Amino acid sequence: MRFQKTKIKDLYIIEPEPKIDERGDFRRIFCQKELADLGIDFDIRQVNQSLTKQKGAIRGLHFQKEPKAEDKIVRCIRGAIYDVAVDLRPDSQTYGKWLSQELSQDNEKMFLIPKGFAHGFQVLVNDSIVEYFMSEFYSPDHASGILWNDPNLNISWPIENPILSEKDKNWPAFRK
Repeated sequence: MRFQKTKIKDLYIIEPEPKIDERGDFRRIFCQKELADLGIDFDIRQVNQSLTKQKGAIRGLHFQKEPKAEDKIVRCIRGAIYDVAVDLRPDSQTYGKWLSQELSQDNEKMFLIPKGFAHGFQVLVNDSIVEYFMSEFYSPDHASGILWNDPNLNISWPIENPILSEKDKNWPAFRK
């Protein structure tokens, strides 16, 4: 696996390195040792998967508050998504900044999003499936979010007039 640093500290793009022969291919999608070599302590507690049927739908921007904050590795195993991570760590030099990455079944990239970030994505292809490796169990009492179109963040979502859940339409604005 290749780990690409981004302009936001602790946020990585991960690319598998498939081994290909006449039978097909083999790839590693998670390796705790490789993460530890980067100084990242990541134990998988839960694996989630979502199917989003309609192009343009947005899920997010979500996070869990302490003490149930979570690291996550996100990948798109069918279709394509525009994935966004927002730095919510008040002591970070990139507090309030966001980064996007297209994840797709074709590019096979994954996004490593650490604790202290909000996460969301917009579906670029109908019937996209996203898989999430989580370092913490889901806790409804600690679930939170910020408004997907907050003017303070100014995220440039690729598709206008998205489909949103009522919950995602009503998250509070981001406050610096």
